[in-house]
Amino acid sequence: MLGRSIGWPELLVILVIVVLVFGVGRISKIAGEIGSGIRAFKDGLAGKIEEDHSSDPDESQDDHPL
Repeated sequence: MLGRSIGWPELLVILVIVVLVFGVGRISKIAGEIGSGIRAFKDGLAGKIEEDHSSDPDESQDDHPL
C-alpha cells in the first residue's frame, strides 16, 4: 500500500459514508456556504467589496433602539 494513491472505489466508499453521516440536506447547505465563501473571496481579490446585510435579520431591523 506504500505509494498507492486513492482510487475511485475508495473515494466512492468515503462519499457514501459522508452522505450517511451528514445527510444530503446538510451536505448541500455546507457546499452552498463554501461556494458563497469562495465567491466572496474572488470578489475581494477583484476589488468588489459589497456588504450583504440581508443574511442577518437582526441587524436589518433598526426600529428598536437599545
